Formats: sequence, C-alpha cells, structure tokens
Amino acid sequence: MRICVFGAASPTIDKEYIETVEKMGKEMAQRGHSLVFGGGANGLMGAAARGVRDGGGHILGVIPKFFEEEDVEEVCDFCTEMICPDTMRQRKQIMEDNADAFIITPGGIGTFEEYFEILTSKQLCRHNKPIAVFNVKGYYNELYHAMEMAIEKNFIRGNCRDLYLFTDDMDEMFRYLEAPVTDTHSIKELKDG
Repeated sequence: MRICVFGAASPTIDKEYIETVEKMGKEMAQRGHSLVFGGGANGLMGAAARGVRDGGGHILGVIPKFFEEEDVEEVCDFCTEMICPDTMRQRKQIMEDNADAFIITPGGIGTFEEYFEILTSKQLCRHNKPIAVFNVKGYYNELYHAMEMAIEKNFIRGNCRDLYLFTDDMDEMFRYLEAPVTDTHSIKELKDG
C-alpha cells in the first residue's frame, strides 16, 4: 500500500514527535508499505522518510520547485523518486493520486489544510481512501473535540465520523489503514446542502 503522510516541516519541534514518527515510518516499511510525502528533510516529514528508509521501503517525495529555488525548506536527498511540480496545488494532487491511504501526523497550517482537503474530498465521495489522524502526544485532542462539537451542533453530519480515525495507537492505526475498504456513503448521507 502507498501511504501518504502529511506532517510538520519544522526542525524545532519536540524530539518525542520526531522519534515516534520515525518509528511509524519504519513500521510502515516493515509492513510492506511505501511512503508518499512532501519531500522535506526536516520535522515529521523527514522523520517519516528516515523511518521508511531504515525499514527498506520505497519513498516518493513531492516538493514544489520553488521550495529549493527560494530555500523554503531543506529537501530530502534520499528519496527513491522525487517529483518537483510548479505549485502547491499540483503537489497535493500528485500526492493524492499516488496514495492508497493517508496518515495525518502533527503539523501546522499546511498539514491542517491537507487534512481538511482530503477529508472534504472523501465527504464528497471523490475517493474512499482511509484517513488516520495519528494523535501523537495528544496533539490533535482539540481538533477532535472541535469536530465533535461541530457534529453536536449539526454543522457536520454524525456519520462523517466514518470517514476518519483519530488514534494515538500505532497498531490500531495500521489495522485501520490495512482493513478492507467498506462501501462508501452517498454524498447526501454525508453532507447537507
């Protein structure tokens, strides 16, 4: 399975996040999965890539040309393959097209945006790929509660909970991602409008 991992690019985050995501990447590779990711060398992107590399897995990096040209962030130099599109929109489309499943690790604005875009696409029945939010050190607790409040107040339909998994348990996460994909809901079951 090709798993797309979204996550922080920051080199200044707590080491415990880095170590956990490196371990996750190694576990991915040992389970026979490959990595699709944003091509950065730092933060949780770099951690996932190092873990997959150490586990002997295949790595596809996707990073816009301007990241290197404008020194936005350090580019991972050991990817099996690297694609360098012109724009962020192209980057996300390439990552989505090359993924069978998604893991959202802790991250900032870009990670939030990637998560919500891929979740919205699933809500609109444009794909039925599993989405797991890896809640390392409770990082996404508030996001989980915000989504539950939105469901409680009828801004999101309750059966949208079927579209994703929030967990801090790596084994549970991989079991979810590796399980056979169940039938999808219809758009009308997932969205008012």
